[in-house]
Amino acid sequence: MPLKLSELGDLPAAVDLMTAARALGFGRTKAYELARLGIFPCSVIKVGDTYRVPTAGLLHLLGVDLPLARHNAL
Repeated sequence: MPLKLSELGDLPAAVDLMTAARALGFGRTKAYELARLGIFPCSVIKVGDTYRVPTAGLLHLLGVDLPLARHNAL
């Protein structure tokens, strides 16, 4: 199930690949395929066997500009 706009503001600084995939409407297989090929639509960081996606890049890709006040609360 895709993430709702209200859920995007509660994301940590980096999310796992599946959370990013949900936000983009991708399934697991497609997300891992794109990440493995280096063509995931936003920046992906590989840490060992784990993929992490910086939330700022994900939000930018989605065109979501959260208010600065909300970021300061984190």
